[in-house]
Amino acid sequence: MLLIFPPVAKICEPPAGIAHLAGVVRGHGLPCTLLDANLEGLSYLLASPPEPSDTWGRRACRGLKDNLAALKDPQLYTNPDRYQRAVADVGRVLDLIGRSHGLGLTLANYQDQALSPLKSPDLLRAAETFKVSIFYPYFSQRLPGLIEAQQPDLVGISLNYLSQALSTFALIGFLKEKYPHLPVVLGGGLVTSWLSNPAFDNPFAALVDHLVAGPGGEALLSLLGVTGNHEHHAPRYDDLPLSDYLSPGLILPYAASAGCYWNKCSFCPETAEGNLYEQVAPPVVLADLDVLVKRHQPRLIHFLDNAVSPALMGHLAEQPPGVDWYGFARVSPLLADRDFCKRLRESGCLMLKLGLESGDQGVLDNMDKGIDLDLVSRALAALRDAGIATCVYLLFGTPSESSEEARKTLEFVRRHHDEITFLNLAVFNMPVCGPDATTMALRDFYSGDLTLYTDFTHPRAWNRREIRRFLDQEFKRDPAVATILRRDPPIFTSNHASFFCQAAQPSLKL
Repeated sequence: MLLIFPPVAKICEPPAGIAHLAGVVRGHGLPCTLLDANLEGLSYLLASPPEPSDTWGRRACRGLKDNLAALKDPQLYTNPDRYQRAVADVGRVLDLIGRSHGLGLTLANYQDQALSPLKSPDLLRAAETFKVSIFYPYFSQRLPGLIEAQQPDLVGISLNYLSQALSTFALIGFLKEKYPHLPVVLGGGLVTSWLSNPAFDNPFAALVDHLVAGPGGEALLSLLGVTGNHEHHAPRYDDLPLSDYLSPGLILPYAASAGCYWNKCSFCPETAEGNLYEQVAPPVVLADLDVLVKRHQPRLIHFLDNAVSPALMGHLAEQPPGVDWYGFARVSPLLADRDFCKRLRESGCLMLKLGLESGDQGVLDNMDKGIDLDLVSRALAALRDAGIATCVYLLFGTPSESSEEARKTLEFVRRHHDEITFLNLAVFNMPVCGPDATTMALRDFYSGDLTLYTDFTHPRAWNRREIRRFLDQEFKRDPAVATILRRDPPIFTSNHASFFCQAAQPSLKL
């Protein structure tokens, strides 16, 4: 089996999905090869940048090699201004490369002026016209030798983000023309979202042999003729170029669960898609990490869970993994316990991402968020005092919010600005299958048969234009908020934020 992670996504850590599948497949004694075509494809493009006509472009191209090296150097993360320049200049080179092909190309995104990843006819068109893809020269050089050497029985492709969709279908088009009898299996987060929509009527049946929802390991085993075996196996990263990612040391991604243990928030795609919660037992997680840390010696563990469970946090506090780590967590009474937070920091916890969403209790209650603001305040203080950074996620424009509640969120951030290290701001997108979608007056949001979200008539007339105006002209301009936002790493955001926390230790005053 050949497992491929396609472009374009952030190239700061290895792809966890295909590593998980490799663990399952190899754990059953079957051969498996991994290809991070995202890292290799972007590196291929950056190896031959165009000759720019402007001064800034020429400077970015001249400094490209040094900037790429700097992003892998811990010293860069002691100088936020220098870091921002390095990221911006690498991004400028990719922008130049993309514009020469009519694309908006960044270190985290891929936008085609002519084709939309939300429209199945456009994805099929990308497959038909694969030779015009910016990644075709890379595909055509890299894949034939790999396939001929490995002789895979099938190719699995992990499609997680919209930014990967068009290049994924160009890749599939190439495979189907050159290897028409080689089965293609398409899975990943985006495919799971498609398949969860009751209105999805598979338009890719003539092109893709199998669409797979969820983690995918069991489905792959079945396709390979293995049934009735549900043993757990740790992910395998062995095939991947672990020293090539744009981070100052290896970030090891690890998922200790699928779904969310709370799974009640009305705004959440996990709830809308009906994804079940499955947890790896904490002792098994610790055993996996022990093996992986010894084998790969990462600088940082990235827990991919929608929320690291309190049970796992307790085990980590008692049996530290031996390296620093970060991940998402729900605000719980455990995080308001100062002694526990100190032990969590001693276990290596550098940062927790917290989905607060709103600073208004009524909005949180209407979301069925299951937290109260007094608990959040106590948790933020306990985490700060323990030396654990926080990345707080806020969501504006939910059905129960208006400008009045949004300003309460602003006031909450003002009061806690010394306890919030980073901020992530988002405008609410209603999932097409969400529970609120049946009670609202809906209208087109992003046109396309594959869209995951819908627009709606806000019951409190708090529309997207007004929300964005509030964020740009009031929220982000508040001095306390602006200070926090200036700390947020551009493009790589929370993926690189922990490295600034490492650089700032022990005081964590960023």
